[in-house]
Amino acid sequence: MNIVLIDDEPLAMDLLERRLKELYEEACVHKFIHFDYNKNSHILYETDIIFLDIEMPGTNGLELAEKILDINSELAIVFVTAYQAYAVQAFELNALDYLLKPVEKDRLKKTLDRITSKIYDRSAASYPNNHDKKLSISVCGELSFQYSNEEKEVISWRTAKAQELFLYLLHYCGKSIHKAELIELLWPDYEPEKAYTQLYTAIYHIRRALRHYRKHLNIKNVQSGYTLQIKEAQIDIRSWESKLESAPKLELSTIELYEEIMEEYTGSYLEVNDYIWAEQERFRLSQLWAKTANQIAACYKKKHDLEKAIEWYVKICEKHPEEEQAAFQLMKIYAEVDYGVLVHYQYKRLKKALADLGLEVNNQITSWYENWEIGNMPKV
Repeated sequence: MNIVLIDDEPLAMDLLERRLKELYEEACVHKFIHFDYNKNSHILYETDIIFLDIEMPGTNGLELAEKILDINSELAIVFVTAYQAYAVQAFELNALDYLLKPVEKDRLKKTLDRITSKIYDRSAASYPNNHDKKLSISVCGELSFQYSNEEKEVISWRTAKAQELFLYLLHYCGKSIHKAELIELLWPDYEPEKAYTQLYTAIYHIRRALRHYRKHLNIKNVQSGYTLQIKEAQIDIRSWESKLESAPKLELSTIELYEEIMEEYTGSYLEVNDYIWAEQERFRLSQLWAKTANQIAACYKKKHDLEKAIEWYVKICEKHPEEEQAAFQLMKIYAEVDYGVLVHYQYKRLKKALADLGLEVNNQITSWYENWEIGNMPKV
């Protein structure tokens, strides 16, 4: 077992090393008073456990832990501190354990037993058969992850903030997002020190939550921010938009291809997450779907396949009840096939949807509807 100790107190490290040797005589222990994670990155790849003092002169242990995990997210970190308050913070960070100084042998043994158990569990569940598979990430509706021919996984996030932080990085995947921007977004009312601690904690939770997908999703420290790197993975909404952009011109000979592509739009972008920052993109993609659906419906109507035209206009009105032109076209088709009850229904539904938004039905539609009503009044 390879163990690294990081502490500004040499005597405390010597005591901890003796305790470790008493329990694991074969353990290989490296000690650091000052740890440069860049120069010593090679050590981190070969290390199983790090015992890290939370408060050292000029160093925030929580921030250092976050940077170490950026290099090797599989490391087990145990925080060591003389202060109970920091122990509570370490527990909130979901470190595998924490120890209060002076370290007692029995307490240390429990910690090591717990860690070795988790390491073995992690090795057994490392998903070896998925290394060559492509990962699908669904953001239409509920966030989920799925390998081909396997069940979707919906991650149980440690906190709502951790989930939102991941989705924000995913929203801007490949781009560096400054830490100050993330703090302003998620913890605007916190004092700076507390806010950064919350940020490092959330990043830690995300890395742990995504450990099974580490081949595909990697959060990197870039200058003063973070970048989410994606490899051999696809995001459903981006794949859907790409297919639409590369599809041939919409006409009767290609309409089935468009229908297949449109089936992949299974819900609005981040539909179950009411994030203000996602609203603009959600609206843009929703409008793209509506525009394409209108084109499909119009194509069927032009070819006088009214059944398919109705099907698509109904889909539009279900997703966008305030969409006037789709509702108007649907009303006219219903009138053409003598579905008078449905003409009334569709007009009233449109009127209510617009009224809920503080709007009125377009004069052209209202005039058409009133004229249609007069023409369909029972003869006396």
